Amino acid sequence: MHEMIKNISKAEVVTLREQVTCQPGQVVSRTLAQNDAVSITLFAFDKGEEISSHRSGGDAFVTCLEGVGRITVDGQQYILHEGESIVMPAGHPHAVFGQEQFKMLLVVVF
Repeated sequence: MHEMIKNISKAEVVTLREQVTCQPGQVVSRTLAQNDAVSITLFAFDKGEEISSHRSGGDAFVTCLEGVGRITVDGQQYILHEGESIVMPAGHPHAVFGQEQFKMLLVVVF
């Protein structure tokens, strides 16, 4: 049987923001789960780095773990601070930008 959740300790308390590290000029990601129903990924954005506008086949639920991110959905901008979340609906164009260094948890439900 393959692992459902990978790349993270099991049966151990972890701090998600410590599981991914900001790198100069990069967007760093760590996939925790990926299947037909759900995708769970940690991201770390350096200030000024972005994932440009795209569409997803699932609802994308983002939670800010650290820093400040700018989320754009259908051309409307939202600022996300630590502890805040937003859902980017399936099929709608969206983008993510590191307003400051920014870490987020992305859960996409298909």
